[in-house]
Amino acid sequence: AEALMGRHALISYMHPQQLDVCIEVCQSICLDNGAFSAWRSGKIIDWDDYFKWVEKFVNHPRVDFALIPDVIDGSDKDNDELLDRWAFWFGEKAKTFGVPVWHMHESEDRLYRLCAEYSRIALGSSGEYAKVGSKDWHIRMEWVMSKICDSDGYPKTKLHMLRGLDPRVFSRYPFHSADSTNAGRNCNIESALKGIVTGK
Repeated sequence: AEALMGRHALISYMHPQQLDVCIEVCQSICLDNGAFSAWRSGKIIDWDDYFKWVEKFVNHPRVDFALIPDVIDGSDKDNDELLDRWAFWFGEKAKTFGVPVWHMHESEDRLYRLCAEYSRIALGSSGEYAKVGSKDWHIRMEWVMSKICDSDGYPKTKLHMLRGLDPRVFSRYPFHSADSTNAGRNCNIESALKGIVTGK
């Protein structure tokens, strides 16, 4: 609670234990679909259960948005099918409350399409660009920015960077927001937070 007082927090569907505390003390919250945790652990998420969980917070004043379900190593088609399921479930709230994930191995066409249809998209590191901050990752991210930013370098939609709270990452690109599990996991270990949350 002390670490997150007045801050912004991401709460994962796979690990919602801090939800009540964050609703009490945070300035705003976004809901994560848990796809990364599931991908790492080999678990399968029942997306209908996620939708039911999200439904409770669609009009909550502290909750800004929820990440639409995604398949991290999936194809454009795999992830577009999940957008359709989300749209069917949430109707008119689908695009105002939901944020789609564009994975860095996905197509340019899908990137353009999501930027045109949504006021905010999330960027996910995947495939050969799975290691955030690697040389290949930065080359790909520079390419992304060249495609979706205007002549002043401003992105045409708000960008949320998944796993992006390393200052060497978020200070280099025009992200609107970013997240990391580091604070939630290590809030009592000051040395683990240096350079990530504080930037020192």
